[in-house]
Amino acid sequence: MFGLCKKMDKNLKKLKFHDYQMVKLVVFLFTLFLVTAWEGFHLFVLSIEWYVYLGAVVLLSIPLAMKMLKK
Repeated sequence: MFGLCKKMDKNLKKLKFHDYQMVKLVVFLFTLFLVTAWEGFHLFVLSIEWYVYLGAVVLLSIPLAMKMLKK
């Protein structure tokens, strides 16, 4: 398991900016697929209040913003 993590870390350094954008697009499209194709996931996503998603976005954005703004 640890060897796999080291290999993935090494390979992640090779990715370019557009590769990260492609990963985000794939995750977004796969989520849309799940929402449309799986009724249970659709109901689950819609049952969560909007402020839960907003809170998750804010909490997950803090470390990223700190890394980007770090000198």
